[in-house]
Amino acid sequence: MNTNNTSLENLFDSSLVAAQQPQWPDQAALAQAVAELRTFPPLVFAGECDELKRRIAQAARGEAFWLQGGDCAETFTGATADSIRNRIKTILQMAAVLQYGASLPVVKVGRMAGQFAKPRSKDTETRDGITLPAYRGDAVNDLNALGRLTHSAW
Repeated sequence: MNTNNTSLENLFDSSLVAAQQPQWPDQAALAQAVAELRTFPPLVFAGECDELKRRIAQAARGEAFWLQGGDCAETFTGATADSIRNRIKTILQMAAVLQYGASLPVVKVGRMAGQFAKPRSKDTETRDGITLPAYRGDAVNDLNALGRLTHSAW
């Protein structure tokens, strides 16, 4: 039996530093959001993580092919059932071709429907003498709210 303490509280260990966080203007709202997140079940279960580690090791040993698809950053409006289904369909079609051609199992990984927050090393970006807040994903700040879509250089 696993004797490691894997309680939900460990996921919110205050001694761990969350690097590259935005400057949250309302600390009370942040604390409330974190408290609410603590009440939710995990998105991924331990057994799924163990299986993924096993399959990653298999690919690292050359016993499987790793195929990863998806977006680096997504918008809330772009994460529709149709777009997700089409990406999954594309990954599955590519996997079928790879498995047939390589005669190896394919580890299929999708990065989608969840890439709504992005770490940034700086709070702002400057281009052509214009400084704007760094886009950190729709979960943090919206492209339209930043005025980025109105400047042709962006």
